[in-house]
Amino acid sequence: MPNVLPPAREFRDIQVKVHIRRPEKDSWAYLGRALVSQEVVGQSSRVVVRSLTSGKVLVAFGEVSELQAEKRGNFVVVGCVEGSRVISWSLNAVNNSETLRLLASIELACYRCRLAVVDPRTHTKSRRRIERVIKEDRRRRHRRRKDQDAMIDAFQQHHLGDDVPES
Repeated sequence: MPNVLPPAREFRDIQVKVHIRRPEKDSWAYLGRALVSQEVVGQSSRVVVRSLTSGKVLVAFGEVSELQAEKRGNFVVVGCVEGSRVISWSLNAVNNSETLRLLASIELACYRCRLAVVDPRTHTKSRRRIERVIKEDRRRRHRRRKDQDAMIDAFQQHHLGDDVPES
């Protein structure tokens, strides 16, 4: 009797709502609903996010992507580092199991296994640099928001609108 391996399970597409936070912006912009799929080419794979309405690729994550993905509730927030800038993608899945599948597929597709095996020191440095850039970006955003709130409070305390003469 020949050894027959079961066929590899196909990746089931995951429907998500997509938000983006661009560099130097503090707020999220809604891009719409999308379908997340995993494309395998040779021995590498990538995760592709396509708009449901237009079918256009919004973003693709692969082994060459410098990113950090984390789960926040039913969201997977992916911080992509481009130089010293961070573009954040928020992918809102339907439920917790879909969120976990989404996070796992992104982590697996983007893990730099060749670099980790060939040069673990460079791999570790790269991961630390990505984490540092994302942390610095988060710090800058929080500082900007805190400064804006302080400025609003200062204007409210001085009652600047009360001194304007009516015409």
